[in-house]
Amino acid sequence: MVCIYCGSRTSVTNSRPQKRLNRTWRRRECQNCHAVFTSVEAADLSGSIVVRHAHSPVQPFNRDKLFVSLYRALGHRKTAVDDAGALCDTIVAKLLHGEAQASISPADIVKTAHTVLKRFDEAAAVQYAAYHQN
Repeated sequence: MVCIYCGSRTSVTNSRPQKRLNRTWRRRECQNCHAVFTSVEAADLSGSIVVRHAHSPVQPFNRDKLFVSLYRALGHRKTAVDDAGALCDTIVAKLLHGEAQASISPADIVKTAHTVLKRFDEAAAVQYAAYHQN
């Protein structure tokens, strides 16, 4: 990785895996200007996971679509943005846990999101279910 300040090469001085979020936190130091900064590495889900629909071609997984639907359901909360982001990470982790294949159905996404939301906020779960009932 290159330095965000001068563009030179960097070296990793500290690294910690975040198992629950499937990310890696790294502290980096520039070899030229000696600036220190943090980076977070995460898998590109849109290139790794596809959503298989019944009557249409497969589409890449879009975390943003999940985030927006969670945000709408959590709109009554003061911390809706932060809550939707954290719940989105939890739902993606649950969807990926134990999956041998890289394709999921929209019904799996809705079911997992509703289960997670129900434990977090019953009103948000009802709102989410009302929007996604098919």
